[in-house]
Amino acid sequence: MNVFRILGDLSHLLAMILLLVKIWRSKSCAGISGKSQILFALVFTTRYLDLFSNFISIYNTVMKVVFLLCAYVTVYMIYWKFRKTFDIENDTFRLEFLLVPVTGLSFLVNYSYTPMEVLWTFSIYLESVAILPQLFMISKTGEAETITTHYLFFLGLYRLLYLANWIRRYQTENFYDQISVVSGVVQTIFYCDFFYLYVTKVLKGKKLSLPVPV
Repeated sequence: MNVFRILGDLSHLLAMILLLVKIWRSKSCAGISGKSQILFALVFTTRYLDLFSNFISIYNTVMKVVFLLCAYVTVYMIYWKFRKTFDIENDTFRLEFLLVPVTGLSFLVNYSYTPMEVLWTFSIYLESVAILPQLFMISKTGEAETITTHYLFFLGLYRLLYLANWIRRYQTENFYDQISVVSGVVQTIFYCDFFYLYVTKVLKGKKLSLPVPV
């Protein structure tokens, strides 16, 4: 297995664990977009519908189960366990602005018109924009806690490593998945400005602040 794929998976897993640990230790989900977490849970659900019908490897199966569990536990803690700390007033991104075009695109541009393939394509497109409610929430409040920025950093790093994985696979296997690559590039672009702020501020011990939209 490509080392970039493994490192990408580990970075993704670390991001999710950091978020869960942050919520559990602080007993608060302040500053975390519940809407982004719902979208990520939807991403994993629609992508891993083949969990019990298509065995690839033990590693693949274990990672699918872990990602699903982490996603739903996070949603549970935000909307039930610690719902009193949820900042609903600032988590106001309109999900239909993402779900409607993503659903339409998954029917228009896919590899085959089978339910599983359309849902897999939907999950790829949705993942590329699922972080937008979180970024919108940070821009609305004007700042983010350090642990939340670490979470976002490792999510962005996961996408960068997967881009490297696709480049490597193209070089060694002549494999090219246009839908995954284009969606991955789009998702990585959303993190570019954040990466710059993370390196110039957070790593120097400063609190991340973003312009508050008028």
